[in-house]
Amino acid sequence: MQIKAHVALIEKFYTAFSQKDAKTMAACYHQDLAFEDPAFGVLNHRQACAMWVMLLSGSSDIEISFKNVWSENEFGGVDWEAKYLFSKTGRKVHNVIDAKFEFKDGLIVGHRDHFDFYKWSRMALGMSGVLLGWTGFLHRKVQAQCAQLLSKHMAEHC
Repeated sequence: MQIKAHVALIEKFYTAFSQKDAKTMAACYHQDLAFEDPAFGVLNHRQACAMWVMLLSGSSDIEISFKNVWSENEFGGVDWEAKYLFSKTGRKVHNVIDAKFEFKDGLIVGHRDHFDFYKWSRMALGMSGVLLGWTGFLHRKVQAQCAQLLSKHMAEHC
C-alpha cells in the first residue's frame, strides 16, 4: 500500500508542477526536506519551496512532463522533462531530469534531481556553455547566481 501512496505523491507533485501550482508542490514536501540539483545545489524545505515559486512565477512558457514513476519501500523516482526559454539568454532549453526521492511520514523528505549540466549549459548559455559548461568554474558560477536569485526572491516574497 505504501508503494502506491508514494507513486501517487510523486504524480501529485509533478501534476501540480505541470499546472504551475507551487502550493500543492510544497504540500508534498516534509519539513525536514533536503533538495539537491546541479543548478541550485543543496536546499532546505523553505528554500526549495521558494525556488519552485520563483521558477514558476518567472516562466510562463514552461512545459513539464513526466513518466516512469516508481517506488520501492522508502524510495522512489521519476523521469521528467522541462521545456522553457532560459530567461537570461532567451534560448530554448529541453532539460531531461532523473529525480530520486526518499519518503518520511507520507511526504517527500529527500528530492534529488540529476541532469547533464554540460548539455543544459550548451542549450541555456550557447557558446559560453559549449566552451565552459564542462568546467567546475561555470558550474560554481551558475550555482552562485542561482543562490543569489533565490536569496533575493526570498527576501522580497517570503
